[in-house]
Amino acid sequence: MAFAPMGAKASFFEVLDRHRASLLAALSRGGQEPPVQRTRTASSSEVLASIENIIQDIVTSLARNEAPAFIIDNRSSWENIKFEDTVGLQMVSHCTTRKIKSDSPKSVQKFALILKILSMIYKLVQSNTYATKRDIYYTDSQLFGNQTVVDNIIDDISCMLKVPRRSLHILSTSKGLIAGDLRYTEEDGTRVNCTCGASAIAVPSNIQGIQNLITDAKFLLIVEKDATFQRLLDDSFCDKMSPCIMVTGKGIPDLNTRLLVKKLWDLFHIPVFTLVDADPHGIEIMCIYKYGSMSMSFEAHNLTVPAVRWLGLLPSDIKRLNIPKDSLIPLTRRDQMKLDSILKRPYVTCQPFWRKEMEMMADSRMKAEIQALTTLSSDYLSRVYLPNKLKFGGWI
Repeated sequence: MAFAPMGAKASFFEVLDRHRASLLAALSRGGQEPPVQRTRTASSSEVLASIENIIQDIVTSLARNEAPAFIIDNRSSWENIKFEDTVGLQMVSHCTTRKIKSDSPKSVQKFALILKILSMIYKLVQSNTYATKRDIYYTDSQLFGNQTVVDNIIDDISCMLKVPRRSLHILSTSKGLIAGDLRYTEEDGTRVNCTCGASAIAVPSNIQGIQNLITDAKFLLIVEKDATFQRLLDDSFCDKMSPCIMVTGKGIPDLNTRLLVKKLWDLFHIPVFTLVDADPHGIEIMCIYKYGSMSMSFEAHNLTVPAVRWLGLLPSDIKRLNIPKDSLIPLTRRDQMKLDSILKRPYVTCQPFWRKEMEMMADSRMKAEIQALTTLSSDYLSRVYLPNKLKFGGWI
Protein backbone atom coordinates (compact mmCIF):
# COMPACT_ATOMS: atom_id res chain seq x y z
CA MET A 1 0.00 0.00 0.00
CA ALA A 2 1.54 3.34 -1.09
CA PHE A 3 1.35 5.50 1.99
CA ALA A 4 2.35 9.07 1.32
CA PRO A 5 5.91 9.91 2.33
CA MET A 6 6.70 13.30 3.82
CA GLY A 7 8.03 15.09 0.77
CA ALA A 8 7.60 12.35 -1.81
CA LYS A 9 10.77 10.73 -3.15
CA ALA A 10 11.64 11.01 -6.83
CA SER A 11 10.69 7.37 -7.41
CA PHE A 12 7.16 8.12 -6.21
CA PHE A 13 6.61 10.36 -9.24
CA GLU A 14 7.83 7.95 -11.94
CA VAL A 15 4.38 7.25 -13.40
CA LEU A 16 3.47 10.95 -13.15
CA ASP A 17 6.66 11.90 -14.95
CA ARG A 18 5.87 9.42 -17.74
CA HIS A 19 2.36 10.88 -18.00
CA ARG A 20 3.82 14.37 -18.31
CA ALA A 21 6.24 13.14 -20.98
CA SER A 22 3.30 11.76 -22.96
CA LEU A 23 1.47 15.09 -22.63
CA LEU A 24 4.52 16.98 -23.89
CA ALA A 25 4.89 14.52 -26.78
CA ALA A 26 1.25 15.09 -27.70
CA LEU A 27 1.84 18.85 -27.60
CA SER A 28 4.82 18.58 -29.92
CA ARG A 29 2.66 16.60 -32.36
CA GLY A 30 -0.10 19.17 -32.08
CA GLY A 31 -2.29 16.66 -30.32
CA GLN A 32 -3.33 18.83 -27.39
CA GLU A 33 -2.82 22.43 -28.44
CA PRO A 34 -4.86 23.50 -31.48
CA PRO A 35 -3.00 25.17 -34.35
CA VAL A 36 -5.47 28.04 -34.29
CA GLN A 37 -5.18 31.48 -32.83
CA ARG A 38 -6.53 32.11 -29.36
CA THR A 39 -8.90 34.92 -28.55
CA ARG A 40 -6.50 37.76 -27.93
CA THR A 41 -6.96 40.51 -25.41
CA ALA A 42 -8.37 43.48 -27.31
CA SER A 43 -6.76 46.87 -26.83
CA SER A 44 -8.69 49.67 -25.16
CA SER A 45 -8.96 51.58 -28.43
CA GLU A 46 -10.43 48.52 -30.16
CA VAL A 47 -13.04 48.02 -27.42
CA LEU A 48 -13.99 51.71 -27.52
CA ALA A 49 -14.26 51.62 -31.32
CA SER A 50 -16.48 48.51 -31.18
CA ILE A 51 -18.85 50.17 -28.70
CA GLU A 52 -18.91 53.37 -30.77
CA ASN A 53 -19.84 51.32 -33.87
CA ILE A 54 -22.76 49.74 -31.97
CA ILE A 55 -23.99 53.15 -30.82
CA GLN A 56 -23.61 54.50 -34.36
CA ASP A 57 -25.82 51.65 -35.63
CA ILE A 58 -28.46 52.60 -33.05
CA VAL A 59 -28.34 56.26 -34.12
CA THR A 60 -28.60 55.24 -37.78
CA SER A 61 -31.67 53.08 -37.05
CA LEU A 62 -33.36 55.93 -35.19
CA ALA A 63 -32.60 58.33 -38.06
CA ARG A 64 -34.43 55.92 -40.37
CA ASN A 65 -37.39 55.72 -37.98
CA GLU A 66 -36.48 52.09 -37.34
CA ALA A 67 -36.45 50.47 -33.92
CA PRO A 68 -32.81 49.67 -33.01
CA ALA A 69 -31.90 46.18 -31.87
CA PHE A 70 -28.91 44.23 -30.61
CA ILE A 71 -28.04 41.02 -32.45
CA ILE A 72 -26.42 38.53 -30.12
CA ASP A 73 -25.13 35.02 -30.73
CA ASN A 74 -27.33 32.36 -29.14
CA ARG A 75 -25.18 30.91 -26.34
CA SER A 76 -27.84 28.50 -25.07
CA SER A 77 -28.24 26.18 -28.07
CA TRP A 78 -26.23 23.03 -28.78
CA GLU A 79 -26.80 23.77 -32.49
CA ASN A 80 -24.26 26.59 -32.15
CA ILE A 81 -21.64 24.44 -30.46
CA LYS A 82 -18.98 22.28 -32.05
CA PHE A 83 -16.53 19.99 -30.28
CA GLU A 84 -12.84 19.52 -30.89
CA ASP A 85 -10.93 17.27 -28.53
CA THR A 86 -7.98 19.71 -28.54
CA VAL A 87 -10.13 22.69 -27.54
CA GLY A 88 -13.40 21.50 -26.08
CA LEU A 89 -16.78 23.09 -26.68
CA GLN A 90 -16.58 26.14 -28.90
CA MET A 91 -19.05 28.31 -30.73
CA VAL A 92 -19.37 27.78 -34.47
CA SER A 93 -18.39 30.72 -36.68
CA HIS A 94 -21.82 31.12 -38.28
CA CYS A 95 -24.25 30.48 -35.46
CA THR A 96 -27.88 31.36 -34.95
CA THR A 97 -28.55 34.69 -33.30
CA ARG A 98 -31.25 36.33 -31.26
CA LYS A 99 -32.47 39.87 -31.62
CA ILE A 100 -32.94 42.12 -28.58
CA LYS A 101 -35.47 44.63 -29.90
CA SER A 102 -36.12 48.05 -28.45
CA ASP A 103 -39.76 48.04 -29.59
CA SER A 104 -40.73 44.65 -28.15
CA PRO A 105 -42.39 44.50 -24.71
CA LYS A 106 -40.54 41.23 -24.08
CA SER A 107 -37.07 42.60 -24.72
CA VAL A 108 -37.20 46.39 -24.32
CA GLN A 109 -35.96 46.20 -20.71
CA LYS A 110 -33.01 44.00 -21.65
CA PHE A 111 -32.20 46.34 -24.53
CA ALA A 112 -32.06 49.24 -22.07
CA LEU A 113 -29.92 47.30 -19.59
CA ILE A 114 -27.43 46.29 -22.29
CA LEU A 115 -27.20 49.94 -23.35
CA LYS A 116 -26.64 51.04 -19.76
CA ILE A 117 -23.88 48.50 -19.13
CA LEU A 118 -22.26 49.30 -22.48
CA SER A 119 -22.12 52.93 -21.34
CA MET A 120 -20.49 51.89 -18.04
CA ILE A 121 -17.96 49.71 -19.84
CA TYR A 122 -17.09 52.58 -22.18
CA LYS A 123 -16.33 54.84 -19.21
CA LEU A 124 -14.26 52.14 -17.49
CA VAL A 125 -12.14 51.46 -20.57
CA GLN A 126 -11.79 55.16 -21.40
CA SER A 127 -10.58 56.00 -17.88
CA ASN A 128 -8.49 52.82 -17.60
CA THR A 129 -10.27 51.78 -14.41
CA TYR A 130 -11.77 48.46 -13.40
CA ALA A 131 -14.96 47.34 -11.68
CA THR A 132 -16.29 43.99 -10.51
CA LYS A 133 -19.58 42.55 -11.70
CA ARG A 134 -20.81 43.16 -8.17
CA ASP A 135 -19.88 46.86 -8.48
CA ILE A 136 -21.93 47.09 -11.68
CA TYR A 137 -24.94 45.50 -9.98
CA TYR A 138 -24.85 47.88 -7.00
CA THR A 139 -24.81 50.99 -9.19
CA ASP A 140 -28.56 50.38 -9.52
CA SER A 141 -29.59 47.13 -7.82
CA GLN A 142 -33.30 47.93 -8.12
CA LEU A 143 -33.03 48.41 -11.87
CA PHE A 144 -31.03 45.22 -12.47
CA GLY A 145 -33.11 43.13 -10.08
CA ASN A 146 -30.44 40.52 -9.35
CA GLN A 147 -26.78 39.75 -9.96
CA THR A 148 -27.51 37.02 -12.53
CA VAL A 149 -29.07 39.59 -14.88
CA VAL A 150 -25.84 41.61 -14.82
CA ASP A 151 -23.65 38.52 -15.24
CA ASN A 152 -25.58 37.32 -18.30
CA ILE A 153 -25.57 40.75 -19.95
CA ILE A 154 -21.81 41.14 -19.47
CA ASP A 155 -21.25 37.72 -21.08
CA ASP A 156 -23.59 38.71 -23.93
CA ILE A 157 -21.64 41.93 -24.47
CA SER A 158 -18.34 40.06 -24.41
CA CYS A 159 -19.71 37.66 -27.02
CA MET A 160 -21.23 40.47 -29.11
CA LEU A 161 -17.97 42.47 -29.16
CA LYS A 162 -15.90 39.28 -29.69
CA VAL A 163 -13.49 40.19 -26.89
CA PRO A 164 -12.65 38.46 -23.58
CA ARG A 165 -14.50 39.81 -20.57
CA ARG A 166 -11.29 41.18 -19.00
CA SER A 167 -10.89 43.48 -22.03
CA LEU A 168 -14.12 45.15 -20.90
CA HIS A 169 -12.37 46.17 -17.65
CA ILE A 170 -14.87 44.13 -15.66
CA LEU A 171 -13.47 41.69 -13.12
CA SER A 172 -15.11 38.83 -11.27
CA THR A 173 -14.85 38.47 -7.53
CA SER A 174 -12.88 35.27 -7.09
CA LYS A 175 -14.24 32.50 -4.90
CA GLY A 176 -11.52 29.96 -5.64
CA LEU A 177 -8.50 29.05 -3.51
CA ILE A 178 -4.98 27.91 -4.33
CA ALA A 179 -2.25 26.28 -2.26
CA GLY A 180 1.05 24.53 -2.79
CA ASP A 181 4.29 25.06 -4.68
CA LEU A 182 3.54 28.30 -6.49
CA ARG A 183 4.90 31.82 -6.26
CA TYR A 184 3.93 34.81 -8.38
CA THR A 185 3.82 38.60 -8.49
CA GLU A 186 0.52 40.45 -8.66
CA GLU A 187 -0.09 43.38 -10.97
CA ASP A 188 0.64 45.89 -8.18
CA GLY A 189 3.98 44.25 -7.39
CA THR A 190 2.81 42.22 -4.40
CA ARG A 191 4.69 38.94 -4.12
CA VAL A 192 2.54 35.93 -3.26
CA ASN A 193 3.75 32.57 -1.94
CA CYS A 194 1.09 29.85 -1.96
CA THR A 195 3.18 27.36 0.03
CA CYS A 196 0.74 24.97 1.61
CA GLY A 197 -0.03 25.69 5.22
CA ALA A 198 -3.06 25.90 7.44
CA SER A 199 -4.75 28.30 5.01
CA ALA A 200 -4.86 28.86 1.27
CA ILE A 201 -4.53 31.93 -0.95
CA ALA A 202 -7.54 33.42 -2.73
CA VAL A 203 -7.38 33.12 -6.51
CA PRO A 204 -6.48 36.61 -7.88
CA SER A 205 -9.27 38.64 -9.46
CA ASN A 206 -7.05 39.68 -12.38
CA ILE A 207 -5.34 36.53 -13.70
CA GLN A 208 -4.03 38.39 -16.72
CA GLY A 209 -2.10 40.73 -14.41
CA ILE A 210 -0.13 38.13 -12.45
CA GLN A 211 3.41 37.47 -13.61
CA ASN A 212 6.71 35.81 -12.70
CA LEU A 213 4.98 32.53 -11.86
CA ILE A 214 7.41 29.96 -10.43
CA THR A 215 6.75 26.33 -9.51
CA ASP A 216 8.46 22.95 -9.36
CA ALA A 217 5.11 21.16 -8.98
CA LYS A 218 4.80 17.64 -10.35
CA PHE A 219 1.02 17.96 -10.74
CA LEU A 220 -2.00 20.20 -10.22
CA LEU A 221 -4.96 18.78 -8.32
CA ILE A 222 -8.36 20.44 -8.85
CA VAL A 223 -10.62 19.72 -5.87
CA GLU A 224 -14.35 20.10 -6.41
CA LYS A 225 -15.45 21.07 -2.90
CA ASP A 226 -14.04 23.51 -0.39
CA ALA A 227 -14.63 21.07 2.51
CA THR A 228 -12.45 18.42 0.83
CA PHE A 229 -9.83 21.04 -0.05
CA GLN A 230 -9.67 22.20 3.57
CA ARG A 231 -9.39 18.62 4.82
CA LEU A 232 -6.43 18.02 2.52
CA LEU A 233 -4.84 21.20 3.85
CA ASP A 234 -5.38 20.03 7.43
CA ASP A 235 -3.78 16.68 6.53
CA SER A 236 -0.72 18.53 5.10
CA PHE A 237 -1.33 16.87 1.73
CA CYS A 238 0.77 19.43 -0.16
CA ASP A 239 3.74 18.80 2.13
CA LYS A 240 3.41 15.02 1.85
CA MET A 241 3.04 15.16 -1.93
CA SER A 242 5.49 18.03 -2.40
CA PRO A 243 5.95 19.55 -4.86
CA CYS A 244 2.37 19.99 -6.04
CA ILE A 245 -0.40 22.58 -6.42
CA MET A 246 -4.03 22.35 -5.25
CA VAL A 247 -6.90 24.48 -6.52
CA THR A 248 -10.60 24.56 -5.67
CA GLY A 249 -13.37 26.51 -7.36
CA LYS A 250 -15.70 25.69 -4.43
CA GLY A 251 -18.15 23.86 -6.68
CA ILE A 252 -18.89 25.20 -10.16
CA PRO A 253 -15.73 27.19 -10.92
CA ASP A 254 -15.82 30.92 -11.46
CA LEU A 255 -14.07 32.45 -14.46
CA ASN A 256 -10.91 33.40 -12.54
CA THR A 257 -10.35 29.87 -11.23
CA ARG A 258 -10.70 28.49 -14.75
CA LEU A 259 -8.35 31.16 -16.12
CA LEU A 260 -5.78 30.31 -13.43
CA VAL A 261 -5.89 26.58 -14.18
CA LYS A 262 -5.54 27.39 -17.88
CA LYS A 263 -2.61 29.72 -17.21
CA LEU A 264 -0.79 27.12 -15.10
CA TRP A 265 -1.27 24.51 -17.84
CA ASP A 266 -0.10 26.86 -20.60
CA LEU A 267 3.01 27.91 -18.67
CA PHE A 268 4.14 24.65 -17.07
CA HIS A 269 2.35 21.76 -18.84
CA ILE A 270 2.18 19.71 -15.67
CA PRO A 271 -0.42 16.94 -15.30
CA VAL A 272 -3.81 18.29 -14.18
CA PHE A 273 -6.18 16.03 -12.21
CA THR A 274 -9.67 16.46 -10.82
CA LEU A 275 -11.01 15.13 -7.53
CA VAL A 276 -14.80 15.28 -7.62
CA ASP A 277 -17.75 13.46 -6.07
CA ALA A 278 -18.85 10.31 -7.88
CA ASP A 279 -22.09 11.96 -8.94
CA PRO A 280 -23.41 13.74 -12.07
CA HIS A 281 -22.80 17.19 -10.53
CA GLY A 282 -19.14 16.39 -9.86
CA ILE A 283 -18.70 15.02 -13.38
CA GLU A 284 -20.28 18.19 -14.78
CA ILE A 285 -17.77 20.34 -12.89
CA MET A 286 -14.87 18.24 -14.17
CA CYS A 287 -16.19 18.64 -17.73
CA ILE A 288 -16.27 22.43 -17.34
CA TYR A 289 -12.55 22.51 -16.49
CA LYS A 290 -11.66 20.08 -19.29
CA TYR A 291 -14.02 20.96 -22.13
CA GLY A 292 -15.73 24.20 -21.09
CA SER A 293 -19.39 25.14 -20.92
CA MET A 294 -21.97 25.99 -23.52
CA SER A 295 -22.52 29.50 -22.14
CA MET A 296 -18.80 30.41 -22.35
CA SER A 297 -18.04 28.47 -25.54
CA PHE A 298 -17.21 31.71 -27.37
CA GLU A 299 -14.09 31.98 -25.17
CA ALA A 300 -13.14 28.29 -25.09
CA HIS A 301 -9.53 28.78 -26.21
CA ASN A 302 -8.83 30.87 -23.09
CA LEU A 303 -10.56 28.60 -20.59
CA THR A 304 -10.39 24.90 -21.40
CA VAL A 305 -7.67 22.39 -20.47
CA PRO A 306 -8.32 19.19 -22.46
CA ALA A 307 -5.32 17.56 -20.72
CA VAL A 308 -7.36 17.28 -17.48
CA ARG A 309 -7.69 13.71 -16.19
CA TRP A 310 -10.30 12.21 -13.85
CA LEU A 311 -8.45 11.03 -10.74
CA GLY A 312 -11.41 10.30 -8.50
CA LEU A 313 -13.79 9.55 -7.02
CA LEU A 314 -14.54 7.00 -9.75
CA PRO A 315 -17.77 4.97 -9.57
CA SER A 316 -15.59 1.87 -10.03
CA ASP A 317 -13.65 2.86 -6.88
CA ILE A 318 -16.84 2.42 -4.85
CA LYS A 319 -16.96 -1.29 -5.64
CA ARG A 320 -13.19 -1.79 -5.69
CA LEU A 321 -12.75 -0.32 -2.20
CA ASN A 322 -15.87 -1.97 -0.78
CA ILE A 323 -17.30 1.32 0.40
CA PRO A 324 -20.27 0.46 2.67
CA LYS A 325 -23.64 0.66 0.92
CA ASP A 326 -25.08 2.80 3.70
CA SER A 327 -22.54 5.48 2.69
CA LEU A 328 -23.98 5.65 -0.83
CA ILE A 329 -26.82 7.91 -1.93
CA PRO A 330 -29.56 6.99 -4.44
CA LEU A 331 -29.56 9.04 -7.64
CA THR A 332 -32.43 11.50 -7.73
CA ARG A 333 -34.54 12.03 -10.84
CA ARG A 334 -32.60 15.26 -11.41
CA ASP A 335 -29.31 13.34 -11.10
CA GLN A 336 -30.47 10.82 -13.68
CA MET A 337 -31.48 13.58 -16.10
CA LYS A 338 -28.10 15.28 -15.65
CA LEU A 339 -26.27 11.99 -16.22
CA ASP A 340 -28.31 11.25 -19.35
CA SER A 341 -27.52 14.75 -20.63
CA ILE A 342 -23.77 14.33 -20.11
CA LEU A 343 -23.77 10.91 -21.79
CA LYS A 344 -25.27 12.52 -24.92
CA ARG A 345 -22.62 15.22 -25.18
CA PRO A 346 -20.18 15.09 -28.11
CA TYR A 347 -17.02 14.75 -26.00
CA VAL A 348 -18.15 11.50 -24.35
CA THR A 349 -17.54 9.62 -27.60
CA CYS A 350 -13.80 10.25 -27.29
CA GLN A 351 -13.77 9.27 -23.60
CA PRO A 352 -14.78 5.58 -23.54
CA PHE A 353 -13.43 5.09 -19.99
CA TRP A 354 -15.50 8.02 -18.75
CA ARG A 355 -18.56 6.57 -20.46
CA LYS A 356 -17.97 3.22 -18.78
CA GLU A 357 -17.78 4.88 -15.36
CA MET A 358 -20.94 6.90 -15.96
CA GLU A 359 -22.81 3.84 -17.22
CA MET A 360 -21.72 2.03 -14.08
CA MET A 361 -23.24 4.86 -12.03
CA ALA A 362 -26.44 4.77 -14.09
CA ASP A 363 -26.76 0.99 -13.67
CA SER A 364 -26.22 1.12 -9.90
CA ARG A 365 -28.49 4.17 -9.51
CA MET A 366 -26.19 5.22 -6.67
CA LYS A 367 -23.75 8.08 -6.12
CA ALA A 368 -21.06 8.77 -3.53
CA GLU A 369 -19.41 11.84 -2.06
CA ILE A 370 -15.65 11.94 -1.52
CA GLN A 371 -16.40 11.94 2.22
CA ALA A 372 -17.57 8.32 1.85
CA LEU A 373 -13.88 7.36 1.99
CA THR A 374 -13.82 8.33 5.68
CA THR A 375 -15.77 5.12 6.39
CA LEU A 376 -12.52 3.30 5.59
CA SER A 377 -10.45 5.56 7.86
CA SER A 378 -10.59 9.24 8.79
CA ASP A 379 -7.53 10.15 6.72
CA TYR A 380 -7.91 7.52 3.98
CA LEU A 381 -8.21 10.16 1.25
CA SER A 382 -4.87 11.87 1.91
CA ARG A 383 -2.95 8.92 3.38
CA VAL A 384 -3.90 6.09 1.02
CA TYR A 385 -6.36 6.90 -1.77
CA LEU A 386 -4.66 9.87 -3.47
CA PRO A 387 -1.06 8.62 -2.99
CA ASN A 388 -1.99 5.25 -4.53
CA LYS A 389 -3.77 6.92 -7.42
CA LEU A 390 -0.86 9.24 -8.12
CA LYS A 391 1.86 6.60 -7.72
CA PHE A 392 0.23 3.91 -9.84
CA GLY A 393 -1.55 6.03 -12.47
CA GLY A 394 -5.12 5.56 -11.29
CA TRP A 395 -6.62 8.24 -13.54
CA ILE A 396 -8.64 8.16 -16.74
